[in-house]
Amino acid sequence: MGKIKVAIIGVGNCASSFVQGIHHYVELPEDEDVPGVMHTTIGEYRIEDIEVVAAFDIDENKVGHDLSEVIFTKPNNTLKFADVPHTGVTVERGMTHDGIGKYVSHLVKKSPHPTVDISGILKEREVDVVINYLPVGSEMATKWYVEQILDARCAMINCIPVFIAKEEYWRNRFEERGVPIVGDDIKSQLGATITHRVLTRLFEDRGVKILNTYQLNFGGNTDFLNLLERERTVSKRISKTAAVTSQMDDEIDPDNIHVGPSDHVPWLQDRKWCHIRLEGESFGGAPINMEVKLEVWDSPNSAGVVVDAVRCAKLAMDRNISGAILGPSAYFMKSPPTQYTDDVARDMVEAFIAGEG
Repeated sequence: MGKIKVAIIGVGNCASSFVQGIHHYVELPEDEDVPGVMHTTIGEYRIEDIEVVAAFDIDENKVGHDLSEVIFTKPNNTLKFADVPHTGVTVERGMTHDGIGKYVSHLVKKSPHPTVDISGILKEREVDVVINYLPVGSEMATKWYVEQILDARCAMINCIPVFIAKEEYWRNRFEERGVPIVGDDIKSQLGATITHRVLTRLFEDRGVKILNTYQLNFGGNTDFLNLLERERTVSKRISKTAAVTSQMDDEIDPDNIHVGPSDHVPWLQDRKWCHIRLEGESFGGAPINMEVKLEVWDSPNSAGVVVDAVRCAKLAMDRNISGAILGPSAYFMKSPPTQYTDDVARDMVEAFIAGEG
């Protein structure tokens, strides 16, 4: 089937884990399981078939350097689990817009180079799939890049909570251009959102009425630093909250649920600590409460999911499927066009891979 040519927007921690992963998991036996991906082969595509051919950033310390160096350049601070050889892919100057929050401006200095012709590069390098890894809150920048992606007729994986696949206007634009999108806001392999969703569904399935619940997250990467800026957290809170409430049979009062980022703790680096509490009412009105603490390396936790999303997007292109891909979006993302329970969404992805959905 050949390679899947990928372009990356924003070469931060998530991009680092993704690039490390596609260089680490190569020449694997067909029956070998890889933690964090659904299958070693999806359709006819193996992990090693993903090839990054373009990358864009605005940081003066990253623009003009090889991708293999940039993924380990500060302020990136995620886990290093693979050596990445020289790729020959130079990180090029992207568009800034609202991509730099005020709390990271002392860490990220804009490159003096002009913005390159993004659409032209995507066309010239015959990019199949573009991954959006921009910082949370990059609303204007994301929509600007979407226009470039549509012009170049590429598929898109929207990993951040700027609503593109979820919005009818943008879904229609992708359908008109004949290309697919998987979005919005990546759901990690085993992160805060999937854990909270499953516990919420467990309470519902066992007949426990949920009275109150919260999810508090903090970490040490630039994502959490960005989220100190309250204006940039709005879409993130909406995305994470809706992902949880979608698993409830009855509506919950907004004052009785709190889901979102809480603080930035620099020494945690790319680790995230999550505290979840659910308070419920069982038979006879007896109280039942649950608390969970989850500790993860944030970026590797989502990289395998993106590997699967990229391969599903390429399958959609091969099959001339355009617009938002419902199954993969529901399973891989927090804010898809349509929410399903995770077991149903997984079955939808399996059916999609098999060509049945």
